[in-house]
Amino acid sequence: MEATPYVTIVLPCYNEQDHVIDEVERICAAMDASGYSYELLAVDDCSKDETLARLHEAAPRFPNMRIKAFHRNGGSGTVRRIGSQEARGEIVVWTDADMTYPNERIPELVQILEKDQTVDQVVGARTSEEGSHKLLRVPAKWVIRKVAERLAGQKIPDLNSGLRAFRKSVAKPYLRLLPPGFSCVTTITLAFLSNQHDVYYLPIDYAKRAGKSKFSFFSDAYRYILQVLRMIMYFNPLKVLMPPALWLVAIGGVKGVYDVVRYGFYLTSNTIVIFLSGMLIGSVALLADLIVRSRGE
Repeated sequence: MEATPYVTIVLPCYNEQDHVIDEVERICAAMDASGYSYELLAVDDCSKDETLARLHEAAPRFPNMRIKAFHRNGGSGTVRRIGSQEARGEIVVWTDADMTYPNERIPELVQILEKDQTVDQVVGARTSEEGSHKLLRVPAKWVIRKVAERLAGQKIPDLNSGLRAFRKSVAKPYLRLLPPGFSCVTTITLAFLSNQHDVYYLPIDYAKRAGKSKFSFFSDAYRYILQVLRMIMYFNPLKVLMPPALWLVAIGGVKGVYDVVRYGFYLTSNTIVIFLSGMLIGSVALLADLIVRSRGE
């Protein structure tokens, strides 16, 4: 393996014994044919099956593969964060080991970054949904994506795709923000968009996963929504707080005029509460925005 590869592919592995080597073969074959120097960082997230043993057994066949093993389960976000921090490549690629993403197309993502220096991240935008809980997952993801688009102020074809490539130098300040779970992909997307880094969306197919899904609909959907709000609050709190503040002030003002006309220059308690609530939220929004602007990151 070269000392300074151009590309680092971070591959989280958790209970993938039946197909992890097939995925490694697919990734390495595509990268070998591309001509890019690379390392494949396969991280075993404390699997309960033979995933780690299969990786070590196959290691002599894949000289560009580096294996890292966690002693406790940290979640896919933790794997991607630590893998990205330890990456030796200028370009970092995230993907999964469950056979869902077309990993043979990884060189295409790298090529876009190589040829267009204005693009900082390339996301494999899925054209279909083959995940578990499909009847609930599709509308929930649509709602979350629309909320994110509204808050980020731009169109997002795929908010939480697990296949993406980005420049490590650009992503480095945001890696510490990554949560431990699946919403890490949402976080890195919104971090780039909120800071005016160009993101390119490449349409890809999405296959049915091999093995058992680790996705929990209710808990993970809740985390996705919470993470969208958290990230927008972190980078642009006015987007979240100022609209409700202005609405409350406006409603309080209209209600105040109604009270004056009806009760003769008397304001009811609910009118005062509504108006003051809007003023307080607006003040918090301005204070939060001042803190964001003064961080100096």
